[in-house]
Amino acid sequence: MTEAVKPILLVAACALVDADGRVLLAQRPEGKALAGLWEFPGGKVEPGETPEMTLIRELQEEIGVETKMACLAPLTFASHSYDSFHLLMPLFVCRRFWGTPQPREGQGLKWVRPRDMRDYPMPPADAPLIPFLIDLL
Repeated sequence: MTEAVKPILLVAACALVDADGRVLLAQRPEGKALAGLWEFPGGKVEPGETPEMTLIRELQEEIGVETKMACLAPLTFASHSYDSFHLLMPLFVCRRFWGTPQPREGQGLKWVRPRDMRDYPMPPADAPLIPFLIDLL
């Protein structure tokens, strides 16, 4: 049996890593889909943007940190089918950024060691990315 054709949603995500090897997780705010779940910062890739451009824009808008394209290293990606769309999400690692993350969109923020990420409920597309970060960090 073949799965119904769904639109593909391209979203870029970033594992922002601090000097202690912890990764920043953001909690989806109330009123958004999957509210309360923890995820990697990032967002929808807009027309004409590369995933790297999206992350530079989204990190500034969502949490007030700046980075550069050269500081974003691709690590892996998620491919997950939700009810109404198929998500394709490259995950980048960023160790060089400027500014202190601030919750600009009402989300919770927490620095977490990769081995402890399973203690935080995540969307189905994000959770399979944890082992890659455990191996890296």
